[in-house]
Amino acid sequence: MSAEKSAYEKLLDELRQRKEKAYKGGGDERIKAQHSKGKLTARERLALLFDEGTFNEIMTFATTRATEFGLDKERYYGDGVVTGWGKVDGRTVFAYAQDFTEIGGTLGEIHAAKIGKIYELALKVGAPVVGINDSGGARIQEGAMALEGYGLVFKNNVMASGVIPQITIMAGPAAGGAVYSPALTDFIIMIKGDAYYMFVTGPEITKVVLGEEVTFQDLGGAAVHASKSGVVHFMVDSEQEAINTAKKLLSYLPSNNMEEPPYMDTGDPMDRDVSGVDQIMPDDPAKPYNMKEIISRIVDNGEFLEVHKHWARNIIVGFARIGGNVVGIVANNPEEFGGSIDIDAADKAARFIRFCDAFNIPLISLVDTPGYVPGTDQEYKGIIRHGAKMLYAFAEATVPKITMIVRKSYGGAHIAMSIKSLGADLVYAWPTAEIAVTGPEGAVRILYKREIQQASNPDDFIKQKIAEYRKLFANPYWAAEKGLVDDVIEPKDTRRVIAAALEMLRNKREYRYPKKHGNIPL
Repeated sequence: MSAEKSAYEKLLDELRQRKEKAYKGGGDERIKAQHSKGKLTARERLALLFDEGTFNEIMTFATTRATEFGLDKERYYGDGVVTGWGKVDGRTVFAYAQDFTEIGGTLGEIHAAKIGKIYELALKVGAPVVGINDSGGARIQEGAMALEGYGLVFKNNVMASGVIPQITIMAGPAAGGAVYSPALTDFIIMIKGDAYYMFVTGPEITKVVLGEEVTFQDLGGAAVHASKSGVVHFMVDSEQEAINTAKKLLSYLPSNNMEEPPYMDTGDPMDRDVSGVDQIMPDDPAKPYNMKEIISRIVDNGEFLEVHKHWARNIIVGFARIGGNVVGIVANNPEEFGGSIDIDAADKAARFIRFCDAFNIPLISLVDTPGYVPGTDQEYKGIIRHGAKMLYAFAEATVPKITMIVRKSYGGAHIAMSIKSLGADLVYAWPTAEIAVTGPEGAVRILYKREIQQASNPDDFIKQKIAEYRKLFANPYWAAEKGLVDDVIEPKDTRRVIAAALEMLRNKREYRYPKKHGNIPL
């Protein structure tokens, strides 16, 4: 007959029972309901994110202090969110995962305090935060305390901005105030499917107020936010892919703004030729081509993590490595609007540029743009204001900035893609580069307006003058002679030239006047 358990053993039993209860979340039935929707639980998601055996949970037993509307009768350890830290590919990362099995993952006072504690620790040690959102929103039963909780989370998002990277995975619904914490973070990864959506005002209220019928997905699904609103940076097919994308993204980012991005030996020689790159571009300067093909030839092993892939596709932004060193790439895409810059493209580029500058990631501009998108729609919606964001972002950035003009570079868009007077450290051009205030035909019609009217054969006169204009400006040499282009290079040397420039600029330091902050034209 076994001896009676000691007091200490009873305490251990109690601890284990309580932890088992905490780890069960809302219980077996609610976990089963979560799985029936094709969704993982909060702890299953964290297990996928962190290196095996490295996750350390904090505030495991915290629970709501509210007693209204029956909350005193149904209390859950964790209060609807799991928080802690661990290792992702060997680097410290903090995370929270909202637990939909507990009170629908709703946010109340303690729930918010747990997220706040994660941010407090992450800021102290300088480590990224990954948030996995799956919530019914503000906890109605807690009234204004829930709203105060959101205020705490939003403030932490803002205080951490530009100090540590913040990534949000949308792994469930988000409505009302719940959407704004993701919007304040650096990157949003959203899963496709009926169980995943985000909007400020839902279909029901939209119908009542506007008489407009719309589905949850058409109003706030991943496809809408990835391609139309620009809210979502990465759209994925599954929760596993969402976690993998977050880990891939982290591999390019420093842990904080005081560190350099992580170097990786990719095995791709820095001095190799960029083979076949000159075959990608058509002989006709008016014909489109895929700029991503050029990017893939230049960067290490062709690996390019594109950001905002489905939104504002006339400009391309994303992360890559050159010689093992992380770079941010901003490139015009001639396949969309001929590479012209519009409101969305300017916003997309400006945000990305500012992120790279905040986290010490050098910027590479690949230029092929005929200018800004014209028309009343763009002017009425504020292309002046939005275009200025891109100018501001490049001028403000102090990281190494290298510009490569591969074809057209006209007008204000030429400036917006980073030129010497705006602060580019080095500007290079291919022999195919065309640098001018405007395209040949437009320039001739302005410069020779009177002569065209008086010419006996206006078409022949225009053709002659276009040829003269092209001879002068449809090449990089006029700008190079004025010192505006540092060198004209063969396309095959592009990688080698950029790598050498990055190495030279490694210890770049640039002074800025002291100020609280600038006033970017938002």
